Amino acid sequence: MADIVLATLNAKWIHASLGLRCLLANLGELRGRAEIVEGTLQERPLDFVERLLAHQPKLVGLGVYVWNARESELVAETLARVAPEVTLVLGGPEVSYEADEQRITDLADYVVQGEGELAFAELCRAVLAGTPPGERRIRATPADLRALRTPYAEYSDADLRQRVVYVEASRGCAFSCEFCLSALDERVREFPLEPFLADLEALLARGLLHFKFVDRTFNLSLASSAAILEFFLARARPGLFLHFEMIPDRLPQRLRELLARFPAGTVQLEVGIQTFDESSARRISRVQHMQRVEDNLRFLREHTSVHLHTDLIAGLPGEDLASFARGFDRLVALRPHEIQVGILKRLRGAPIARHDREFDQRYSAHPPYEVLSTGAIPFAQMQRLRRFARVWDLIGNSGNFVESLPLLWSSRTPFEAVMDFADELHARLGALHGIQLERLSSALLEHLVAQGVDRQRAGRALLADHSRVRPAHWPEFLREFAADGARRRRGGPARARATARQSRVHGEERH
Repeated sequence: MADIVLATLNAKWIHASLGLRCLLANLGELRGRAEIVEGTLQERPLDFVERLLAHQPKLVGLGVYVWNARESELVAETLARVAPEVTLVLGGPEVSYEADEQRITDLADYVVQGEGELAFAELCRAVLAGTPPGERRIRATPADLRALRTPYAEYSDADLRQRVVYVEASRGCAFSCEFCLSALDERVREFPLEPFLADLEALLARGLLHFKFVDRTFNLSLASSAAILEFFLARARPGLFLHFEMIPDRLPQRLRELLARFPAGTVQLEVGIQTFDESSARRISRVQHMQRVEDNLRFLREHTSVHLHTDLIAGLPGEDLASFARGFDRLVALRPHEIQVGILKRLRGAPIARHDREFDQRYSAHPPYEVLSTGAIPFAQMQRLRRFARVWDLIGNSGNFVESLPLLWSSRTPFEAVMDFADELHARLGALHGIQLERLSSALLEHLVAQGVDRQRAGRALLADHSRVRPAHWPEFLREFAADGARRRRGGPARARATARQSRVHGEERH
């Protein structure tokens, strides 16, 4: 039984909520009366409520984010109907702004807005003592990070073995990019470095090898970022994996030297380019030096083993399709390992809303509030961009088409080539989700040949890709491109299927 249940619906089970653990760690004397209950978007709200109420709580704190807002509303509605005696407290970014416009806030007893560790603990004490506050909206001020208890001891051993574990060395952002809620931050605040490194040491000692830093600007402070990289270099071991989000145009020599020392597969950098169009960047208050961005990406690609995950946003105010296409092609030329094409979202409270009237920005009324059309990109073009992003994930970011992908744009720009293939796939298949690798490869072969690529060259490239990704299974339509000896060694389709099944059983097949 627990008087306080801290709950949220994660996008996937593998994600472990850092926010809930921050709240739990700072409950003080109430810590022993609280439990965390995590669900996923795949769980029925009725079943999730049943799990919450199994603890017989007096108070439920529900974390609401853009990815779980709809499902959280159903949870809140069900709780209000079946257990009105339970005090429901909402928190999280989704309800921290424009709360009065959301039905879910009407279903709750209290809404804690902002960083909630200390405000939530104070509210719990008051409610459990029978002296609840009269004000339903509680605006939490940013805490002194030195006063907070860190959440890392709240991760279970099972969490450390099986789930994504998030850590944070700082909060806030020094920049004012209007599409991001961090634009509202007044400054960057760092957790005290030595205690933070001690927390990392404790996590390593418990067996954690994958660390995902949630800092918006990991490389803002050279002293802190260098100290953290040096910490991990001194403790390098097989399986260690570090994810950081970096400022694209800030990579001083000291950080270059440190990043170059990490072995392959250890460091992933998430680099938010967002746009190469300088007028669009200025319009949304995103200040970055484009030439330095390119220089830094080239250095990381050519002189380090860092895995580069980059981001572009389609639908920014005033940026048209041609400008976005130029930016995509420019980024492809820099050869990052991944290019995540995102559609602009109007997060609640984000300052980008100030451009809606001037640039005719029209957004979905439902989470995640993606832009539907702009004055520069009509709805039909935006739909094509959505399909482009999906197909690029399938053929570009997946890593399944390393040999055959360059053939796609051998005579055109990468953007044009991928967009044409996306249009063709959509016309042929309708839905672009759930496409099996073999069917996608077959469609790509037909498309390449139709675009003038020699059939033998295209087939051999696709066969090489399949041999790397699924060595135990060659699709029948690719066998004609293999040498006679290789075909005989493979033993025909039946043997390939059996080998693939064995590979799946032993967890060796790559997807």
